[in-house]
Amino acid sequence: MPPSIPLREPAGGTPPVASEPEQLRRACDRLAAGSGSIAVDTERASGYRYWPRAYLVQVRREGSGTVLIDPIPLRDHLEPLGAVLADTEWVLHAASQDLPCLADLGLRPPSLFDTELAGRLAGYERVALGTLVENLLGYKLEKGHSAADWSKRPLPTDWLNYAALDVELLVPLREKLEAELSAQGKLEWARQEFEWVRTSGSQPAPRSEPWRRTSGIHKVRTARGLAAVRALWQARDELARKRDRAPSRILPDSAIINAVLADPRTTADLQALPVFGGRVQRRYTGNWLRHLQAARTLPASELPNPSPPNDGPPPPNRWADKDPDAAARLAAARTALTKLAEHHRLPVENLLLPDLLRRTCWRPPPDASPEGVAEVLRAAGARPWQIELTADELSKALHTHA
Repeated sequence: MPPSIPLREPAGGTPPVASEPEQLRRACDRLAAGSGSIAVDTERASGYRYWPRAYLVQVRREGSGTVLIDPIPLRDHLEPLGAVLADTEWVLHAASQDLPCLADLGLRPPSLFDTELAGRLAGYERVALGTLVENLLGYKLEKGHSAADWSKRPLPTDWLNYAALDVELLVPLREKLEAELSAQGKLEWARQEFEWVRTSGSQPAPRSEPWRRTSGIHKVRTARGLAAVRALWQARDELARKRDRAPSRILPDSAIINAVLADPRTTADLQALPVFGGRVQRRYTGNWLRHLQAARTLPASELPNPSPPNDGPPPPNRWADKDPDAAARLAAARTALTKLAEHHRLPVENLLLPDLLRRTCWRPPPDASPEGVAEVLRAAGARPWQIELTADELSKALHTHA
């Protein structure tokens, strides 16, 4: 295999950023004059900002070149871009990461091709954009700024160069992957997956008790301690929302857990702990102490349940004790689906969501025939191609006993 060709800047050079309505209108005129699918990408400020909005939108089309758009000053002036994007296929990589912030701008794809998902279905073990571009197109992309603070202004030229390269080869990559999927008989599977991603909703359902995901919470063993974690988490979240800062930059999870375990009673006690003694944190000491005190005096009836609510089955490693037949069903189903996935060169999690598999094996439907199983999978959102491949094998597994 010949060595990859380093691609350090877009073929047409790094484009300027459209940040005024007239600049956007001219850029969209160029896009409208192009042809074919449109490559789309965004840059966010995850880890820096609270809200997952887009701070840069990159668009590229054959015959038009690449357009970089600053959506912050143009938020109320994006109609020209919406018009261009309204009637053609979008090509994105890992579309589920970008679609929510694009929807927040009023931009939704009429049709979609996801190159990351296509790579998974085509059997590639590594599906990062740079890896697929190198393996299928022979170019090595310049990388390095994916975790940057894209809310920064002005954006450095090397960041813009990186952002433009992310859409430089998306459409040629799409063509390669479509040809592979077609040759493997998986193109219809991919189309069903793309449509599901496009229509399944731009925002995940909010968790009922998100504070329970605080890193290190397993160290807190009492309901009163959990109430303190909840109080600090909620206070931090409120402050992060107001300041549009990532919660971890307001107060890291480790500091929350340390404060709860140490149970400080005074300002000096709290400021003696790691993080809380810092110059910035000293401004909020009183706020954190008030919430810790409120948790100490909370009535017992308002304390959180030490066991988190869970409408699903227990962890699989406990099934053998709780329900041996369910454990046998899950083992049989996993074996069958692993064989299917290997035969079709697919990740097993793309064949059927692990959570759906566990739920079906823990509480099988009254009708565990292939038709009954197919109906359960369909109601849970499984796509037709997944149902066709898995319903028979899953039905057999559901008749397994310990």
